[in-house]
Amino acid sequence: MKLSRPWLLPFVPFYYLGSLFVKKFYDWGIFKSTTYDIPIITVGNISVGGTGKSPFVDYLLKHFSSTYKLATLSRGYGRKLKGFQMLTSSSKAYEVGDEPLQFKINYPQITVAVDADRRNGIKQLKEISPELQGIILDDAFQHRKVKAGLQIVLTPYYKLYVDDLSLPAGDLREPKSAVKRADIIMVTKCPLTLSDKEKNTIKQRLELESYQKLYFTGIAYEDAVNGVEEIQLKTFIEESFHLITGIANPIPLIDFLKEKQAQFQHHHFKDHHNFTAEEIQGFSKMNKILTTEKDFMRLKDIEILKGKLFYIPIEIKFLNDENQFLQQIDLFLDH
Repeated sequence: MKLSRPWLLPFVPFYYLGSLFVKKFYDWGIFKSTTYDIPIITVGNISVGGTGKSPFVDYLLKHFSSTYKLATLSRGYGRKLKGFQMLTSSSKAYEVGDEPLQFKINYPQITVAVDADRRNGIKQLKEISPELQGIILDDAFQHRKVKAGLQIVLTPYYKLYVDDLSLPAGDLREPKSAVKRADIIMVTKCPLTLSDKEKNTIKQRLELESYQKLYFTGIAYEDAVNGVEEIQLKTFIEESFHLITGIANPIPLIDFLKEKQAQFQHHHFKDHHNFTAEEIQGFSKMNKILTTEKDFMRLKDIEILKGKLFYIPIEIKFLNDENQFLQQIDLFLDH
């Protein structure tokens, strides 16, 4: 087990006990959860950052937003506007958050909202759109004031929750036993060549309950980059460029670009980084910039970057039983 912050190991028992008591208070009914008459799906994790929640919400919207009238509700991490906010395609990332804006721009027909108070957010959504057929909660597994009908927990292949430890030395927000609340466990960011033998090994290590389903997914990068125009990736990387990332784990993207023998200088920032005026001025001196779609949402409206800013789209690839998963979601939404 590799700890993120080993010098904080003495404080782990205090955090663990605190989170365990909160969990038990909900389990025992001392703290109350609200149930709803509309299908609610939670996409979350028990660790901090980098599990691929937003790409997975995007995957769900891609497959189901044309069949069902859906809404997404997120916290809107790092946003300036407070309280409940409905998004439009002209919303700004700094006002509402980069990931919710990405959902709205990619799927303009769906309702996208942000609210740190998930119960209030759901209440508002139902009042505004009583015809809704489902709500997807992004990063709300810990928000037990809401009792979702279907809970999906993501854990990255390179750092499974069984190999982690509670905060502050590790990255777990909750005890590992919290995963028992989930209906679906999704191992994300797997190598696309993951063998059946390794899948079985991981399944045994996770020790799933009989009611839980396990799926494996990886990330595939598309063959073109998007910006003011679409350019084939092989053409884009013929010249050197700057790579700007403000995500939890840029290593898969870096490895992919290196495999393509791209020549680039990487500028790495923390997840959801708010770029300063000085940093943006520095970016403006760069000839060509590649970034992630999430970072693109925060930078696309900056005039001095227009024409030189591109992002590379990603696609979620299932490595097992994709049709079974889609049927499971479809049955839930069509209750």
